[in-house]
Amino acid sequence: MIIFIVCLATLLIGYVVYGRYVEKVFAPDSSRITPAKAINDGVDYMEMPTWKVFLIQLLDIAGIGPIFGPILGALYGPQALIWIVIGTIFGGAVHDYFSGMISVRQNGDSIPEVVGQNMGNAARNMMRVFSLILLTLVGVVFVLAPSKLLSGLTGWNTMIFVGLIFAYYFIATILPIDKIIGKLYPLFGLMLLFMTFGVAIGLIANGYEILPNTDFSSSVHPTELPLWPLLFVTLSCGAISGFHCTQSPLMARCMKNENDGKKIFYGSMVMEGVIALIWCTAGMSFYKDPTALQAIIAEGSPAAVVNELCTSLLGTIGGFVALLGVIALPITSGDTAFRSSRLILAESIKMDQAKAKKRLMISVPLFAIGALIACLDFGVIWRYFGWANQTLAMIMLWTASVYLIVRKKNHWITSLPATFMTAVIVTYIFQAGIGFGLSAKVSGIIGVTSSLICLGLFIARYRKEENPEEVELESVTE
Repeated sequence: MIIFIVCLATLLIGYVVYGRYVEKVFAPDSSRITPAKAINDGVDYMEMPTWKVFLIQLLDIAGIGPIFGPILGALYGPQALIWIVIGTIFGGAVHDYFSGMISVRQNGDSIPEVVGQNMGNAARNMMRVFSLILLTLVGVVFVLAPSKLLSGLTGWNTMIFVGLIFAYYFIATILPIDKIIGKLYPLFGLMLLFMTFGVAIGLIANGYEILPNTDFSSSVHPTELPLWPLLFVTLSCGAISGFHCTQSPLMARCMKNENDGKKIFYGSMVMEGVIALIWCTAGMSFYKDPTALQAIIAEGSPAAVVNELCTSLLGTIGGFVALLGVIALPITSGDTAFRSSRLILAESIKMDQAKAKKRLMISVPLFAIGALIACLDFGVIWRYFGWANQTLAMIMLWTASVYLIVRKKNHWITSLPATFMTAVIVTYIFQAGIGFGLSAKVSGIIGVTSSLICLGLFIARYRKEENPEEVELESVTE
C-alpha cells in the first residue's frame, strides 16, 4: 500500500513541480490570440470551456489504453509501476505538452506540419505517411476490439458490428467537433474515472493486499518475455504514447488561453498516469500471481480482466459500467484517430474543411482503406501498431528538442526522453521474434548505441545555430 501511495504522490508532485518547470521553459503567453479565436471555422476550430477541453483531451489520449496496457504491464511485476511514474512525468506529459503547445503556436497545425516546420520537408512528408498509417491502425484496432466483444455477447457476426462502428466513426469525423465529441466525450471521461477509482476503492474495501509483490529486482512475466524493451512498448498509454501527439492538435484548436496548456496537455497525461497506476496495481493485487492474471487474459483479452475486476469489486452495476466502458472507450479513441487523419490529409493537400462536401471527399476513401485493413489478422495489426506508436513518440520528442535548442532553451527535457525512446524502438525492431531476429543482448547494444549516436548528431547539428531575434513563427493569431 505504501508503494502505491508513494507512486501516486510522485505523479501529483511531478505535475506541480516538473510540470511548472516545463511550462516555464516553453513560456506560454496569455496575451496571444489562440487559433480557436483567430481561425474559428465552426467545425474544427472553436472555443470550448477549459474543463471540457481537458476531459476531451483525456479521453482522446486515453480511451481504453491506460487500462489494457497497464494490465498487460502488470505481468512484468512492480517494475511496471516505475515506468508509469517516470515515463509519465518525464516522458509522456512532456511529449503531450509540447505537441499541443507547438501546435498552438503554429495555428493548430497537425503533427506532420509541426514536425515539418521544425525539421524540414523530408521529415514532414515522412511524418504524414507515418501518422496516417498509425492513425488508421489505431482506428482499426479500436473497431475490432469492441466488435469482437459485442459479437460474443450477442452471437451476431463480428463484421456487422465493425460496419456499425465504422458508420459512427464516419459521422463523428465529419460533424463539427462540438456536436458529438464535445457533448459525449466529457461523459465518457467521467465513466473512465468512475471505473478506475471505483476499482481502487473496491480493492481497499474488500481487504485485498495492495501490491503483495514488491520485488523490483526481477521480471515475473509468466511466459518469460523480456522486460527490455517489451514493457516500454506494451505499456505505452499510461507512460508515453506517440498516438497522443496526433490528438493534442485537436484540442490546440479549441483552447482559450495558452496558460491553460499545462492543465490540458501535461495535466491530462498525469491523470492518465494515475489511471494506469491504479489498473496496473489492481492487476497485481486482485490476482494471486502473474500466471493467474495471464490465464484470464489468454481466455478473453484484457477486457475479461476489466469485467472480472469491476463485477467482483463493484457488483452488478460496476460490471455493467465496465461493459459499457470496454465497448465505448476504444471507440472514442478510434473516431478521433480518423478525425486526425482527415485533418492531416486536408493540410497536406491544402483543402479547407469548413464545407461538409470537402470533408466527405477525404473521409470516404480514408474509411474505405480502414475497412480493408480491418479484414487483416488482428495479431499482425497490433504488433506493428505498438512499434509505430512508440516511433511516433520518438519523432515528436526530437522535434520538440529542435524547437527548444534553436531558441537556446533547455532541450534536455525532451532530448533525454527522445534518446531513451530511440533505444527502445531500435532494440524492439532488432530483437528476436519481433524484427530482425537478433538476440536480446545484441539488439540491446545496437539500440543503446544508436540512441547515443542520434543524441550526438542532434547536438552537433544544432548547438551552433544562431538564435534570431524572433524565432517564433509568425501566425495569424498575432
